[in-house]
Amino acid sequence: MNFNNSEKLYKKGCENLVGAVNSPVRAFASVGGNPLFIDKAKGAYIKDVDGNKYIDLVLSYGPMILGHRNKKVEKAVTKAIKKGTSFGASTNAEIKLAKIVCDAFPGMDKVRFVNSGTEAVLSAIRLARAHTGKDKIVKFSGCYHGHMDAMLVAAGSGLATLSLPGSKGVPSQAVENTLISEYNNLESVKAHFEKHDDIAAVILEPVTGNMGVVQPSDEFIKGLRALTKEKNALLICDEVMTGFRSKFGGAQELVGVEADITCLGKVIGGGFPVGAYGACNEIMENVAPLGGMYQAGTLSGNPIAMAAGISTLTELKNQNPYDKFNTVAEKLENMLLSSAKKYGVDLVVNRFGSMINPFFTNKEVKNFADAQTSDTAKFAKFFWAMIENGVFLPPSQFEAWFLSSTITIKELKKLEIAIEKSMAVIAE
Repeated sequence: MNFNNSEKLYKKGCENLVGAVNSPVRAFASVGGNPLFIDKAKGAYIKDVDGNKYIDLVLSYGPMILGHRNKKVEKAVTKAIKKGTSFGASTNAEIKLAKIVCDAFPGMDKVRFVNSGTEAVLSAIRLARAHTGKDKIVKFSGCYHGHMDAMLVAAGSGLATLSLPGSKGVPSQAVENTLISEYNNLESVKAHFEKHDDIAAVILEPVTGNMGVVQPSDEFIKGLRALTKEKNALLICDEVMTGFRSKFGGAQELVGVEADITCLGKVIGGGFPVGAYGACNEIMENVAPLGGMYQAGTLSGNPIAMAAGISTLTELKNQNPYDKFNTVAEKLENMLLSSAKKYGVDLVVNRFGSMINPFFTNKEVKNFADAQTSDTAKFAKFFWAMIENGVFLPPSQFEAWFLSSTITIKELKKLEIAIEKSMAVIAE
């Protein structure tokens, strides 16, 4: 494959962009080489500036669940643009999307739209503190909840598991109220509650995506819910990644838990910048203008993003692709495991609905420490081999792959060939 134009753009981008990117994972640092620059996409495929065409398993890290440039979403967005792009005032579209979202989550009476997952999380944490009158937050190593100071601790992809800042520029005081536990280890959470009586909330991904795909055990997730209720702390589920990806609604129902506050993003914006947090009336009425917890945003509820979200969720409900997602993910898992066995490659595959993740390890992956046993050098080889064979993957061992409803038998056959050839490269 020829990547000349991407290389030229990378050099040009370095002049005025930080590392030629606007989000670190796009820099390909963990797999080596220069980042690819994308020109366009349609359906299940994405094309770079050199004309190379790939089956897209990144899908903008989740929101393109209907594939790229879905006709109904494009039509809705085009119609909205003709009316105006931003008003700084309320629109009917906000009410429509809020209704769709709240109806999909039991226990969610009200929602507040924001502009990103990070905004949703920082607002949810502020809300939990406002509602409980407590300060401390428990999070899990390997779970990423955006780049707010208090959450940049043990946030996946190699950051430390101690309560120390995971980024320069984050003062130690910013994380002194953040407590770290181990995913799927209820005892590690109980230890914090035994030591502290001012824990406002526990936040987690109900199914993780930023240490790779990891599901909670039944004992862990239900025990966590019981513990937070017993200690008068709130449970926050960060479903920015999992929301509407495994069912129409949240992963919470599938894993058997109901959060007090839910954070959303990705799919509910249909590819546009959107985040949201929602809860029951009692909790949400703490938020201004009804209560004293202040949070605002000029572009929150942007009419174009709302139109994309309404159209995406309406079409998603009509298509109901969730059984198909499970079938496709199962086939992908079998392809990966079969090929790995053939070439003597250690591999474990975790999946949940339309999210799937191969780990280059022989250890069952139940938490971040397990995920870190993966051979990242093997993943880097696999990544570039898949690129050469026409498959676009997240450039990190610790990022979930995503499926769209546009994948057909044709794409599955191509994926099978690509996986076979890529495993052979690792075995060389």
